[in-house]
Amino acid sequence: MKELHSYEKEVEREAAKTADMKEKGADPYDLKQQENVLAESRMMIPDCRKRLESALAELKATLTELEEENQEGQEIKDARSTIADVEKLFQTTEA
Repeated sequence: MKELHSYEKEVEREAAKTADMKEKGADPYDLKQQENVLAESRMMIPDCRKRLESALAELKATLTELEEENQEGQEIKDARSTIADVEKLFQTTEA
């Protein structure tokens, strides 16, 4: 989740920098380079989200197995909490 937040913040920073460069009439080459940086940053978000979705599915499967075996403990509680946090994150980003 931290990685996804990091990429989202990076996109915000790079978008602001790009807008500032456009506003100040920056050199076209420099502006194009900055737009490329912004595009690359934007491409990382779906990739990171896909990896997070995959990890979430794996965690859910593992948790289901452990619950079927009536396992309990701090790790189980942490897993449930992590699942809830990630699902909440996905709900807010989809809205």
